[in-house]
Amino acid sequence: MSPPAESSRWQLLRLVMPYWNSDAKWKARGYTVALLLLTLAQVALVIWTNYWNRALFDALEARSLNRLMMQIGTFVVILLLTVGVTAMHMRVKRWLQLDWRRWLTARLVDKWMTRGHHYQLQQTRGEHDNPDGRIAEDIHVVTESAISLTHSLVYSLLIFSTFANILLTVTGSVQFPGTGLMVPGYMLILAVAYAGAGTVFGMLLGRPLIRATNKLQSAEADFRFGLAHARESSESIALMQGEEAERRSSTSHFAELGHRWYRQTMAYLGIVSFSSGYGVLLPVFPILVMAPQYISGAMTLGVLMQAAQAFHQLTSALSWPIDNLAELARWRASADRVMSLYNDLQDLEDQAAQPQDRICVAQSQQAEIVLRDLCIATPDGQVLIDGLNVMIQRGERVLISGDPAVTIGLFKVLAGLWPWGHGEVWLPAGAAICFLPQRPFLPVGSLCAALSYPQPAGTFAAGAMQHALESAGIAWLAKRMEEVDNWQSVLPLRTQQRLAIARLFLQQPAWVFIEEASSAFEARDEEDFMDMLHRELPDSTLLAISFQSGLERHYQRRLLLNHLPQEPLVGYGTPLRALRKS
Repeated sequence: MSPPAESSRWQLLRLVMPYWNSDAKWKARGYTVALLLLTLAQVALVIWTNYWNRALFDALEARSLNRLMMQIGTFVVILLLTVGVTAMHMRVKRWLQLDWRRWLTARLVDKWMTRGHHYQLQQTRGEHDNPDGRIAEDIHVVTESAISLTHSLVYSLLIFSTFANILLTVTGSVQFPGTGLMVPGYMLILAVAYAGAGTVFGMLLGRPLIRATNKLQSAEADFRFGLAHARESSESIALMQGEEAERRSSTSHFAELGHRWYRQTMAYLGIVSFSSGYGVLLPVFPILVMAPQYISGAMTLGVLMQAAQAFHQLTSALSWPIDNLAELARWRASADRVMSLYNDLQDLEDQAAQPQDRICVAQSQQAEIVLRDLCIATPDGQVLIDGLNVMIQRGERVLISGDPAVTIGLFKVLAGLWPWGHGEVWLPAGAAICFLPQRPFLPVGSLCAALSYPQPAGTFAAGAMQHALESAGIAWLAKRMEEVDNWQSVLPLRTQQRLAIARLFLQQPAWVFIEEASSAFEARDEEDFMDMLHRELPDSTLLAISFQSGLERHYQRRLLLNHLPQEPLVGYGTPLRALRKS
């Protein structure tokens, strides 16, 4: 679940602020200080431009060519400095945005890609849909917008403090009409009132924008995910002639996106209408107010224009909330999505720290696998099997069959992916363990990288890789080792499974867990697969999930697991212990 709105801000700070204490803290702090100094330089140039503006109009009013030429030279200097400071500021700001994004992305990816959290997250409830989009897009928005908004806020505060003083100095006091009452700093009061009224009305008109933006981003993510999922499953969709269903799904998602877009448009409408009128009036308003002072000779044309510009800068600074409302809404929506993902990943870590409420998977110095009082449940608490006590010695070959939900659940428990339930699982410490799922993962890249996965390409000798491919019956792939492709799309499932088997032969693990890894094979090929395992991995322990008959002769015993309320039974070969807890 998402954190409460008040606490989420503090949680977000605790998530992102450690960047300035990370390994690259001195560089991050240095760039932050440089950004602040460049912001001060920008403000100084704006102040200089304000005083130059006064001198320019005074020179024009005096019709002095010499003073005009001097102001032109001054302007050239201001222009060159502005261009240089702006370029340096952009370089520093963008480096800081990218490095902060890199650090925060790495932090969330580390939590996501550890101890099977990326898999467990799919099995649990919470607001963590499309974690890839949250990491790729929302972190981008959070870091980039946070620095841009912070810079603009600091800039506005500095502009306010300096131009308030300028406005007080150059405009002086004015007499209230019909009375002898003098009002000091009247233009400053008007600037604050003008900007305050604009901010209040803008906030009221823009209040629905945050909710509308959040819902639109969720709809955009759902639309992207649907298209990406269709791309990844293109072969299955084509074989099942499911294109029309996918078109309907895409249309439905886009219809929801369009609805959310319309709601955001309506939220934008009020604030944009108000902002346009507010902006058109802003440069004219101070001149109209101070025109009587100029006409009466109380101020020069240069002072009038300087005061009008100072009024504009001051109100622009005070209008920071309304000017940045849309970006604040976008940032807030992305921040909430990042925090929801982070909190749910943190929940998984916290649950892992409470072994009494989950299955404990640990390592022992014994060359055996021990399941002790094991209970496997679903994430919502439904018990699949209870009281399972099993010991498997090094070198044994065990066939696991029965209820698919239970057998595959056991496979995931042994892999450390399924913590729901209770009991103990002891795995041999230091032993090479390999899991062979029904549909193997083949990364996009060279075939050599896919065969070596999860080790980097080049880990294994070319001769060893050639032998592994030959043993798996796919020697014809050897000539394509350097080709780069999406192998999960271009290779049929049967070849993918053989490639995973070749990967197994290459790695030579001591313990092998197989989940229907040859389901796409024909019966004769299945027999050949078992013979290959015996030949290439003669000393390895095999635990295989299979629901095909006729393979029992390749195993020493069989573990039959059924869903409660049936007893978990053990048969075939050497008996194993499977006891229900009393």
